[in-house]
Amino acid sequence: MRVSMLVAIAVMPVLLAQVKTEVPAPVAGAKPVTVERIKIHSPALEGNLEGDAVDRDVIVYLPPSYTSQKKRRYPVIYALHGYSIGADQWSKEIHVPQTIEGAFALGAKEVIVVLPDSKTVHNGSMYSSSVTTGDFERFIAHDTVAYIDAHYRTIPRRSSRGLVGHSMGGYGATRIGMKHADVFGSLYIMSPCCLAPMGGGGRPVNPAFVKALEDVKTLADSAKLPFGARAQLASAAAWSPNPNNPPLYLDLPFKDGVPQPDVMAKWTANAPLVFVDQYIGNLGRYKGISIDVGDKDGLKAGSEKLHQILDQYRVANTFEIYPGDHTSAVADRFQNHVLPFFGKNLCFGDRCQ
Repeated sequence: MRVSMLVAIAVMPVLLAQVKTEVPAPVAGAKPVTVERIKIHSPALEGNLEGDAVDRDVIVYLPPSYTSQKKRRYPVIYALHGYSIGADQWSKEIHVPQTIEGAFALGAKEVIVVLPDSKTVHNGSMYSSSVTTGDFERFIAHDTVAYIDAHYRTIPRRSSRGLVGHSMGGYGATRIGMKHADVFGSLYIMSPCCLAPMGGGGRPVNPAFVKALEDVKTLADSAKLPFGARAQLASAAAWSPNPNNPPLYLDLPFKDGVPQPDVMAKWTANAPLVFVDQYIGNLGRYKGISIDVGDKDGLKAGSEKLHQILDQYRVANTFEIYPGDHTSAVADRFQNHVLPFFGKNLCFGDRCQ
């Protein structure tokens, strides 16, 4: 069997794994932020077939002035984690609150930062909409935003909301950003995965990899799989759900070792580089769009292609290839690029539209 899409999934550990990152030095005199760990109930996830939690962990970082300036309202940045981790590990890899405090101390405007958890039984939601996982797209764009606006002193306008994500979170920021320009006003896309359709080329797939996936009969079996195989199940749960195929309620892109073109077509339909042309009008509404990726990152080509498409349509954006691999600079980028970007592009005043 020769299916390059399956090869791409098999090597996902190289592309998506979240690992140790370089940490910027603490900034002298940085004032502490307040950290709150909350749960948000998500109607969008109710009834999901694989039993993913409906009450989601969320970490909220309130700026230094939040407790003393009781009448002040703040923009909000929603930061999406990558595959195989949740909000807690994401917070450690971007080294918050240190990097948030450092950014403010270096001159970035104060904002509320929100890290919602979108980990599933297969280790990642892909920030997509599926009866199997639930509608994680709506969980981010509606349920989380509505809760934060109702419980914190936000500026409840799209122009005062930013969306950022890394790796799978970068995919999520791209996908959700394209579809929900009515909710968010600026986008920062970090090393996004899964932008291009997985197909063409045709390289051999390890039969053992295929058999291991087809042998999964329970969620417990899934938990024993290696990273790449679990990533394939996560993608299938998000992009090729099947409510009539228990117990996992998904279709794999092969059956009995034979490629399934109809399933592959569904995966292709979830690739942002395939559907981006439909959302150019939405993307043109953003005050700012930034894309970055490391020069040694295997995801560089997809990031560059997204930038080129935006340029082709004259959608204003910035694009940077920096020295580093997929994860090496993510904490530095968060402090010294992401937060300053939103400080320049979000609305902080009383006349935000």
